[in-house]
Amino acid sequence: MKVIFSHGKESGPWGSKIKRLATTAERFGYQVDSIDYTDMLDPDLRVECLLNVLSGIEEEVTLVGSSMGGYVSLVASESVATKGLFLLAPALYMPGYKKQEYHCRTHVEVVHGWSDSVIPVEHSIKFAKVNHASLHLVAGDHRLKSSIDEVDALFAKFLNSLAKSDTGS
Repeated sequence: MKVIFSHGKESGPWGSKIKRLATTAERFGYQVDSIDYTDMLDPDLRVECLLNVLSGIEEEVTLVGSSMGGYVSLVASESVATKGLFLLAPALYMPGYKKQEYHCRTHVEVVHGWSDSVIPVEHSIKFAKVNHASLHLVAGDHRLKSSIDEVDALFAKFLNSLAKSDTGS
C-alpha cells in the first residue's frame, strides 16, 4: 500500500503539511512518496508526470493532493485505479486548467478552509455535490496551517476507512 502526495503550485514535495500527513500514513503502514513538481507550472504536465509515476507501481495507491496537487491527483485518478483520494483545497474549476468536469471512480474526501482566498470554497462545495464526495469545511485559509491538527485527524480517519473497506468491516 502506498500514498503518493502531490504538492501545490508554490510549495514543495516535502512541505510541513505533507510531512505531517506522511507521518500519519506511515503510522498506518503505508509507504509514502511525494512527487517533485517544482519545475512544472502547468497543471496538466503535472498530471502527465504523476501518470508516468503511477504506471510503474503495481500496488494499491492512495493519492493526496493539495491545491494544484489536488487537481493533479483527481485528474490522474480518472485514468488509473486508485484506492482513495484525499484532496486539500483542490484547485478545481480554475480558469486555464484543461479539465473542468470531474468524475470520481474512487472514495474521495475533500478538506477546504472557509477563509481560502486562493481557491474559492464554493469550488469544493460544487465538486462534492456533483460527485457525492465527503466534504470537510474547516476554519482556516488556503494553506490550512492553522487547522493542521484537524486535517491530520481527518486524514487518519480517511485512512482508517480505507483499511476497513479492505477487511469488509
